Amino acid sequence: MTERNTESRTVFAITEKGDKSYWTRIGAAFTNKDGSINLELDALPVSGRLQIRDREEQKEPEERTTDRRRKR
Repeated sequence: MTERNTESRTVFAITEKGDKSYWTRIGAAFTNKDGSINLELDALPVSGRLQIRDREEQKEPEERTTDRRRKR
């Protein structure tokens, strides 16, 4: 088994509906010592689009700047 770096990133699936994009967190990415990357996904994106981002510190719900929930 390849050893992982403790630094991880967040994996998002991006879905576009009309002129809006919705980002759904679906997993994590880990960089191995040899520079390769492991993805651990909890879901597969239907769109096929993934975005891998550095992790941000978790904010309390009332402090979040963007509401990612879909408006009905």
